[in-house]
Amino acid sequence: MHYDVFNGDADGIIALLQLRLAEPRESVLVTGVKRDISLLKQVDAAQANAVTVLDISLEKNVDALQVLLDSDVDVFYVDHHRAGDIPKSTHLKTLINTDANTCTSLLINDYLQGQYVNWAIAAAFGDNMQASAKALATKQGLTDIEQAQLNELGVYINYNGYGATVDDLHFNPADLYQALLKYPDPFTLINESDSIFWQLKTAYLADMEKAQQSEVLSDNDVVKTIVLEDAAWSRRVSGVYGNELANQSPDKAHIVLTLNKAKSTADNAKSEQSYTLSLRAPLNNKQGAGDICAKFPTGGGRAAAAGVNELPQSRVNEFISAVESYYQL
Repeated sequence: MHYDVFNGDADGIIALLQLRLAEPRESVLVTGVKRDISLLKQVDAAQANAVTVLDISLEKNVDALQVLLDSDVDVFYVDHHRAGDIPKSTHLKTLINTDANTCTSLLINDYLQGQYVNWAIAAAFGDNMQASAKALATKQGLTDIEQAQLNELGVYINYNGYGATVDDLHFNPADLYQALLKYPDPFTLINESDSIFWQLKTAYLADMEKAQQSEVLSDNDVVKTIVLEDAAWSRRVSGVYGNELANQSPDKAHIVLTLNKAKSTADNAKSEQSYTLSLRAPLNNKQGAGDICAKFPTGGGRAAAAGVNELPQSRVNEFISAVESYYQL
C-alpha cells in the first residue's frame, strides 16, 4: 500500500499534484489543515510498502519516520522546512532544501524537469515566494496577466488550508487535491466558469475585507502586530493576511494573532487565553522566523514564515520583543 502524505496548503497540494500528474499511482492520502504537520504518525507501518512525504518538517516527524524505516518501508521525503538530523537509511530518499527562496513545489518542479511548471509557479506564489515565482514565470515567457492569474490561484489554494480543523475550511485538502488533479494546466481551471478557482476567490475576498478592519495591537518600524477574533473566517485568513501585509511593507516583520477558543480545566475553570500566531519575516530579510517561533512551545516553521499554535496571552509582549530584537540589527 502506498501513502501520499502532504501539507494541506498550496505548496503541499501542488507538489503532490505535479508528482501524480507525472507519475500516477493509487495511494492513501494523509493530509489536514496547514498547521497539522505531525502527519507521518498516521501511516500504518504494517500496511505501507512505500510513502511519499511532501511539505512537512522532517524534524517534527522524525520519530514516525524512523518507525517506517525500521519497518523497511521506502520513503521519498521532499521539503523546505527545518529538517534537524536526517536519519541514515537505504530506505530513505530525500530532496530537502531549507533556502528561504524555495518551496516543496519548486523542488518537485526541478525533480520533474519542469513538466508542470505552471502549477509550480502557482504554488510558489501561494507560499509567498514572489521573487522565485516571478523569475520562473518570466523564464517561461508568461505574460503579466498570466502571472497575476497564477498568483491568485496559489493564494486561494493556500488560503483554503488555514483553520483550526478541516471544518473551518471551504474544501478538505484531500478533496481539493483530487479535484485539481483533473487539470494538468492550471489555466484551464482559471478559465472555467464557476470552477473551484472562482469559488475560492469569492470566499477569500469576503474574508479579507473583514481582516482589513481588525485591531492593530502594535506597529513600529520593525514589526506590526494584528489581532483577529476567534472565528472561522479569522483562522482562514491568518496566514494569507500576513503574506499580504509582508508584501505591502517588505522591510517590516508581521505578526498575526488569532484568538483561540477558551479551554476549560478539570475543575471547569477557564484556562489562560491563547493565540494561534503567524510570523512573517521581512521580505527583504527572509530569515529568522522559524528560529524565533521554535523558542516558544508549539512553535516552528521556516526562515521566512513560521508560527506558534498556542501562544499564551501573557507571552504576547515577550514574543513581540523577541521579533523586534531579532530584526532591529
